[in-house]
Amino acid sequence: MAPGLTRAGLTDVVRLFVIGVLPAFAQGFLIRRPLALRLTAALDTHAWGCRVLDDLRERHGPGPVLATAFGWTGLVLLSADDARRVLAETGVSFTSANRGKTAALSHFEPDAVLITPGALKVERRRFNEAVLDGCAADPGFREACRAVVEEEIRPLLVEDTLTWKRFHAAYQRIVRRIVFGDAARDDERITDLRDKLRSDGNWAMLHRKRHRLRAELFARTQSYLDLAEPGGLARGVSATPAAAEIEPVAQMQHWFFAFDAAPISDYLTLALLACRPQHSARARADRAYLRACVLEAQRLWPTTMVILRDTTVETHWPGGWTLPAGTAVIFCNPFFHRDARLLPYADRFEPEVWLDGRAEAQWSIAPFSRGPARCPGKEIVLSTSATLLTELLTRDWHITSPHRLGPERPLPRTADHTSLRFAAGNRAVHG
Repeated sequence: MAPGLTRAGLTDVVRLFVIGVLPAFAQGFLIRRPLALRLTAALDTHAWGCRVLDDLRERHGPGPVLATAFGWTGLVLLSADDARRVLAETGVSFTSANRGKTAALSHFEPDAVLITPGALKVERRRFNEAVLDGCAADPGFREACRAVVEEEIRPLLVEDTLTWKRFHAAYQRIVRRIVFGDAARDDERITDLRDKLRSDGNWAMLHRKRHRLRAELFARTQSYLDLAEPGGLARGVSATPAAAEIEPVAQMQHWFFAFDAAPISDYLTLALLACRPQHSARARADRAYLRACVLEAQRLWPTTMVILRDTTVETHWPGGWTLPAGTAVIFCNPFFHRDARLLPYADRFEPEVWLDGRAEAQWSIAPFSRGPARCPGKEIVLSTSATLLTELLTRDWHITSPHRLGPERPLPRTADHTSLRFAAGNRAVHG
């Protein structure tokens, strides 16, 4: 356990808010705002925020820092030991149903497991794991996912240029088919509803709830559950017994929402490999290495910027501090994933850390979270990403837009995936 919880002074609180919180808020916690993302990437604002946290650790030590602003109190973690404690004790002393997170996610998934408090959370978690683990282990589901990815990516290989807009549209068709079934392939309305409500969620409690839109989203989801087409997660939901309070439709909203982070990391993985021919060649030949490349992109640019917890009981910290139940706890992913004091490879692309156990040993590296609240859909997402990138890498891509993703200098801590453009060389021969 790291020593010495301290209280942040006014100057530190202002710096945390202005340099750390505001740029992340501008980007959008639930759905990215492209113009804000472009600006924050140009300024590399995550690097600024990480420097603020590193300065706090330098002056106050590695213990957590208690910050209070506008009547809100939060405990900012600065050490890997404290990060491990909070993640490992989720469900015991800490809950993932943080008040701020609940205010944001309740716009479109008010009954999802991630923001469910108390005993019901256990039952909903069990249902989520039963469906997702069952589908991940089913050869028929895996084969259906592979066929979906290959079919949707094939049109991208015909053109010699690739943009985020084309890539993302193809990925949305993949997500709809994997989550709901083939009938949802062209249902852009369900994606539009989700994204409108996610945009509302960016404002948390500052935006009114749009119940009509949420009701339409849930009704469309239910219609695909009623179809229960083979190959989609909806079929797994229909085959898994669930009491009424489980709210299967609400659980599916979280899968639909969380899956949308995958195209960001996959597109950035393609960009990293496009700048590194040796890595790209190995990724083409070795699927395990390709998965490691995806995880490394998620380490470098985590799609979840903060992991939030609330304490559920009084918690005791070194230095004699006792914090009451209901205290927010903040785990800043960009800070921990790029902690140069702990990680010699902090600002390098080094997929090997996911193969030799170094990343697994560091609980502070948590692209899919850790402990009891870890993402149960991790295997499905990584398998989909590996299949998609395997298809894309049948062509030799290079980046045609301005970027700073090459191996010749430390990688930036903020990346704008939406501005990346690619051109392809000779196309591989398909059988």
